[in-house]
Amino acid sequence: MSIALEVEVPTIPSAHPEPALPSDERKARTAELLAQARETSGAEREALLEQVIVINIPVARTLAARYRNRGQSQDELEQVACLALTRAVQSFDPELGDDLLVFAVPTILGELKRHFRSASWVVRPPRRVQEIRPRITAMEAELTQELGRPPSLEELAEAVDAPVDEVEEAMACGDLAHASSLDEPVSETGSSLAELLPTVEPGFDHSEAVVLLGPACRKLKPRDRWILQMRFYEQMTQQQIADELGVTQVQVSRLLQRIFTDLRRSVLGTTRAA
Repeated sequence: MSIALEVEVPTIPSAHPEPALPSDERKARTAELLAQARETSGAEREALLEQVIVINIPVARTLAARYRNRGQSQDELEQVACLALTRAVQSFDPELGDDLLVFAVPTILGELKRHFRSASWVVRPPRRVQEIRPRITAMEAELTQELGRPPSLEELAEAVDAPVDEVEEAMACGDLAHASSLDEPVSETGSSLAELLPTVEPGFDHSEAVVLLGPACRKLKPRDRWILQMRFYEQMTQQQIADELGVTQVQVSRLLQRIFTDLRRSVLGTTRAA
């Protein structure tokens, strides 16, 4: 069989993939190509390995399909799986076995899991939570069928051999891999999430301050209330207040600090009494 020496970097077909070979034929053809690649080098070897990659791509796509509907596009998952397959083929040593997939499948699955750990979480939980969640999901379905009802947290924890609080945390983080749109309807009236989010009116903080500080300010001496009025209502500087009172700016600063302390004590006393 003649092999063209002018080859390019291996590409991953996606739009119109070749039909998958039967399992036995794929395995035999893969072993044949890998045996030929061992006896060659350079561009000829790369061409043979590219053929190995192409005929095993359906396997990579099948593995990627296990992770669909988890917040990542199918195309992206297939690219991750195919790149992992490419690396597995290039580093595979036929002397250690004649079945490429014994080596390639764990490599592909590991790469897919790493992809989810590093790229798919909107808010990334701890790695231990990421790793235990797939086990919980699988065991939850199994126990539901076995028990005829959803399992409790304690039953799940016992089944996966993990603490109850860790199982609870893993189940609570289930939606962290998906971001909800603020425009998504979340009620029967069709209201969006953005419309239902609480807002803080600027007047709320002012009203609260008036309620708390009003009684405390009324307890101050007239001179102290006059200083506060000049500083916060008339927006006078400390030096201007000092000129008005006939004292130094440093004295005004100390007076303000003492007034603030009196107000703080009065407010805290009122709050505790309430």
